[in-house]
Amino acid sequence: MSPDRSQLSLPDPETTGPDAVEQFDIAELGRLLKERRGPLSLRQAAAEAGVSFSTLTRVEAGAQPDLATFTRLCAWLGVPPSRFFTPAATRQISPLDQAITHLHADPRLTGDAANKISSVLRGLYEALAKEAVPATPALACHLRAASVLRPGIPQRLADLLTDMNTELERLVEAGEL
Repeated sequence: MSPDRSQLSLPDPETTGPDAVEQFDIAELGRLLKERRGPLSLRQAAAEAGVSFSTLTRVEAGAQPDLATFTRLCAWLGVPPSRFFTPAATRQISPLDQAITHLHADPRLTGDAANKISSVLRGLYEALAKEAVPATPALACHLRAASVLRPGIPQRLADLLTDMNTELERLVEAGEL
């Protein structure tokens, strides 16, 4: 779920460095395409949007379109392309929102199924996350390509990086590093 863009603050030039880039919200694009398509088949919607069936299928599933396709899809949706970009300085998405975004981008789930799983996840998160103490990772890593990877791959990479982080913390605490 994306934050309301009208409430996002502009990036602070003092805190945004030359490496700061805007984030493309591909999950939001996929969600809006599914919503706009409604009862239309993928082929009907693709014909209306002026893109190929396979392209629309991939973008709905979370693949990043090329610029020409992105422009056509924005025109079909009736939204400005800027809607899908979040300035780097204002990027604040919770782990729960990330999980829910991935659920809605999963082509194996219907919108209703994704909503039901999201509801259960929210309930569990609200019940269990209150006691959690934020950990300071010994190693921070950002997966820039995570939004374009096949479903399940980002979670497997996150698990692997978590295991590596845990082992690094153990080595630091043991004085071996």
